Amino acid sequence: MNSSIWKIAVAVVLYAGLLVAPAGQHSAEAQSRSSATIEEIRVVGTQRIDPATVNSYMQVKPGDPYDPAKVDDSLKNLFNTGLFADVTLRREGDAIVVQVVENPIINRIAFEGNRKIDDEGLTEEVSLRPRVVYTRTKVQSDVQRLLDIYRRSGRFAATVDPKVIQLPENRVDLVFEIDEGGKTGIRAINFIGNAEFSDGELRDVIQTTESVFYNFLSSDDTYDPDRLSFDRELLRRFYLSEGHADFRVVSAIAELTEDREDFIVTFTLDEGPLYNFGTLDVASQLRGVEGTELTGLIDSDTGDTYDANEVQATVQSLTDSLGERGFAFVDVRPRVNRDRKAMTIDVTYEIREGPRVFVERIDIAGNVRTLDEVIRREFSVVEGDAFNTAKLRRTRQRLQDLGFFSRVDINNTPGSAKDRTVVSVTVEEQSTGELSIGAGFSSTSGALADLSVRERNLLGRGQDLRLGTTLAAKQQQVDLSFTEPYFLNRELTAGFDVFLRTTDFGDRSSFEENEVGFGLRAGYQLAENFRHTVRYRFTRDSIDDVSTSASPAVRAQEGAFTTSAIENAFFFDRRDSRFNPTDGYFASYGVDVAGLGGSEKFLRNEVGGGYYTSVFGSSLIGSLEGEAGIITSFDDDPIRISERFFLGSGSLRGFKVGGIGPRDLTTDDSLGGHKFYRASAELGIPLGLPDEFDVKGAVFHDMGSVWESDDPFSGIADDSSLRASIGVGLGWASPAGPIRVNFSRAYLKEDYDKTEVFSFSFGTRF
Repeated sequence: MNSSIWKIAVAVVLYAGLLVAPAGQHSAEAQSRSSATIEEIRVVGTQRIDPATVNSYMQVKPGDPYDPAKVDDSLKNLFNTGLFADVTLRREGDAIVVQVVENPIINRIAFEGNRKIDDEGLTEEVSLRPRVVYTRTKVQSDVQRLLDIYRRSGRFAATVDPKVIQLPENRVDLVFEIDEGGKTGIRAINFIGNAEFSDGELRDVIQTTESVFYNFLSSDDTYDPDRLSFDRELLRRFYLSEGHADFRVVSAIAELTEDREDFIVTFTLDEGPLYNFGTLDVASQLRGVEGTELTGLIDSDTGDTYDANEVQATVQSLTDSLGERGFAFVDVRPRVNRDRKAMTIDVTYEIREGPRVFVERIDIAGNVRTLDEVIRREFSVVEGDAFNTAKLRRTRQRLQDLGFFSRVDINNTPGSAKDRTVVSVTVEEQSTGELSIGAGFSSTSGALADLSVRERNLLGRGQDLRLGTTLAAKQQQVDLSFTEPYFLNRELTAGFDVFLRTTDFGDRSSFEENEVGFGLRAGYQLAENFRHTVRYRFTRDSIDDVSTSASPAVRAQEGAFTTSAIENAFFFDRRDSRFNPTDGYFASYGVDVAGLGGSEKFLRNEVGGGYYTSVFGSSLIGSLEGEAGIITSFDDDPIRISERFFLGSGSLRGFKVGGIGPRDLTTDDSLGGHKFYRASAELGIPLGLPDEFDVKGAVFHDMGSVWESDDPFSGIADDSSLRASIGVGLGWASPAGPIRVNFSRAYLKEDYDKTEVFSFSFGTRF
């Protein structure tokens, strides 16, 4: 028994030894191979690339021991170069063989199918260039870049298919085949959660518009993610200005329609409750300044609907007022306290002394054409002044108002010391040259056309030069004007005008006027919204082509005369827009004195004003305008007919131009008057059409009078009685230019007045 067990044990040991011996032998051989020295690195497959370049990316060199980890790193390095489509590393004896397949070189890049964006614009977007190594990764990246540029232009249905054409010597032509597709418009804009304001009112707030056939001159009806983000901010500002302090945009989603032709934009809103202003106070921590002294600068009143814009305006007013009193370093912060039960917001404007920081340096960048001095003179601060964010905001606005730059950025960075800061201004210039071609028609002037060439930033100095001509059925004019905005390096605008004008007054007064002259002018700001302009005018006028059947008062003025006059104009403007005001007011006063040389001697005074406000909500805009004037002679000679006052058509609807005032009853010629006044009340009304049409209606009431003639002839009617008219108007800001139609009826008039029921005007510029 024991002998059998012993024999079995010996057999097992012998068998195990046979198994272990070969394994140990193989392990020793593997260890010998891994520790063997690399004698050679052999590069195979290169065509353009030098083998030494391949070796430079290897982590092992001849003479190094073989290291699998370093060999693996070498493989990764070679792939990361982008030079090779394929790389393999293998060991043959004591050599490492590097087998490579080179990426081809791009011979040419072409674009096919692109019509809306030219080749130059697309070439700037792609990173690949001729004589650059072709890689699939870069091609896919460039495809995405091209898709992005088409999406930014509103074409989300665009596709880009890259095609590779093989050429000899491992070269390729790369062709991007493009299907631009149609513009991806906005089919609908929806709002969810709005109860206080209708969808139509909110569409007026945002910049994005729905696609309509007549909106071809605007790109706001195409989907743009950046514009959608801006729309969120516009909605937030609007609701904060309307008392909804808790307002938030829950989401703004743009969903592509199934046909991939349009987007449907949906804004989900949380309006929150309506708040009113509660207690309004000013708390000052400045020495010598009591808060009660400044409460008059608060733009809001307790009980008014909360308006975040008024809060910001008050901060600006307090900062400016304290700055004028010598407090350069102030920090005005509104502390807001909501009372959610009473639905009021208490605002306390806390005034503290800000950090004492001075402007060390002003750096300007981005102005290639515009001179530095043109930008610097718009600054409200200079080097060494106290740093003032309010003044920098005004500076930025002034630079933008120049119209020379498409973008203005002002930032400040720490200076050489803790109390020093460096102000950096970066501008992006835009074209300031203009070629203006105009065409139009009106019932008073007939067909007209004009052509003008203008440069608003001449030689980068901010100077304005304009040459224009106007051709109309009843007037021809050529004029040249030049303006220097900072004459003698002061905030003084100076310039000159030269003009040649021919006007046909045959239908109105049976004569033609030819006028040639020049003017010198200068203007400056008396205050932020108050401007004074003075102008010297010298003209040589002639009354020609007087009809044989004209009034004796007109025939007596036939011939040439000269006028040398100094004109002063004062203008105060607080309107929210010069061209389409909806709020605010303006006032003007002008006085002209003629007689400093020349044959004409007279004094003319004119005053005017206007007021604009919303009536029963923002959809109705009411306006009141008026003006009056008087001209008197310094001698016994009659005042020239070309210097007198005339009313009608645009200035007094319901009456023709020169339709009221002194008139020769025998010849029916209008002679003009020495005195006049007029007033107009108008109410703009919505017509219920989509806002995109931009069609507005109006009802109006005009009244006025012109009287007093010094012509020593009989048969002249001269009555100062009131004339008045009522009517309706229709205005359309069409893509081809503004169109205005008026229907009016004169209900207070004299028998000899000339009336009209319909007036029409149309004009545009390209």
